[in-house]
Amino acid sequence: MPKSENSAATFSLTDEDHTIANAVRFTLNQDPRVTFCGYSIPHPSEARVNIRVQTAGDPAREVLKDACQNLMLMCRHVRCTFDKAVEDFKASNAVKAMKIDSQDSSGDDSEESE
Repeated sequence: MPKSENSAATFSLTDEDHTIANAVRFTLNQDPRVTFCGYSIPHPSEARVNIRVQTAGDPAREVLKDACQNLMLMCRHVRCTFDKAVEDFKASNAVKAMKIDSQDSSGDDSEESE
């Protein structure tokens, strides 16, 4: 595929840090269309990351968009798996043996006064 002029780009994300940048970089590196990706933080006191994407010819913008969608799917899968494990644990006999109270998380831990 011939290399297009849109196959390399740097994207600047404001109000972000290493957390999202490293996850996006990881996801981009899983894509066979990507020939290079990396990120930098211009200054530690600035909440901004720059993500550089170079592809074998596909538009870098589309490849980044696909990577972000894949990352969202991964996060959704992790969340569902975690929630299911918590439900299974709460339903198990281990919780009953530990005598853990399964109160709602209303935040009201006060006891009645005597």
